Amino acid sequence: MSAEATVLFDAPGPKARRRYLLLTIGTLLLLIAAIIGVVYGLQRQLAPANWVPFTEAPTWTLYILPGLLGTLQAALIAVVLASALGLLLGAARLSPKKWLSVPGGILVEFFRAVPVLVMMLFAFFVLLYGQILTGYMLTLTAVVTGLTFYNAAVIAELIRSGVHSLPRGQSEAGLAVGLTRGQTLRTIQMPQAIRAMLPSLVTQLVVVLKDSALGYMIGYAELLRASQTLASVRGNLMVSFIVAGLIFVILNYALTGCAQWLERRMSRRTSGKATAAPVATENAPL
Repeated sequence: MSAEATVLFDAPGPKARRRYLLLTIGTLLLLIAAIIGVVYGLQRQLAPANWVPFTEAPTWTLYILPGLLGTLQAALIAVVLASALGLLLGAARLSPKKWLSVPGGILVEFFRAVPVLVMMLFAFFVLLYGQILTGYMLTLTAVVTGLTFYNAAVIAELIRSGVHSLPRGQSEAGLAVGLTRGQTLRTIQMPQAIRAMLPSLVTQLVVVLKDSALGYMIGYAELLRASQTLASVRGNLMVSFIVAGLIFVILNYALTGCAQWLERRMSRRTSGKATAAPVATENAPL
């Protein structure tokens, strides 16, 4: 233990270490007992017969795959729209002009504060009572609207924090060559901020994908709704939700891995450029 840490905390003695060990073992035993109790209580739901439908092709072609397609469709549309709107809101909030930055800040804070489900419900009832859309397009539009506005606000904040994390010399260099503050923001700061925050933006896709399950509340045909429909037909509610949860875990893990790979690749490119810079020597030609 470091000397700085021992100033704040005393190193545990033999009795304290034994006490911590006993507490850890006791907690693990309680956790294992709770898991066994839950599994025992759900043994009828988790019976092998309830897993059989997932070995049959109609389960996947009629329920799981269409629900997965609905989830990916809503998430993909929301990602494209949220990225475009987030870029505009981020630029507006960073603008030196008050008539842009103030409304941009208000919109970002508002969309961040309102829950995604509330925005979905609001869009759903506006479109429904206004007789603008019906059926599948009604629920899809409502889900995409809620996901777009919330995630656009988050992306705008990511871009703003990325610009503020840049060295001050970046903006000063742009002003020095005759660019205005707006031109400096658009041509110098924003591209660097987006490149620096790209791993975080990819990670935000995980949030979009998970929040698409909220469409279940308005009847959107996504993966969770498809699993519930399957369970009502085959009587295997718990197993259907477990399979849907595993699919979400796989998708989110893949997106997280993509973000980590992108971060490593960008860091290697940055370090490679730094090490590849020419070094002046005494014998180097002028």
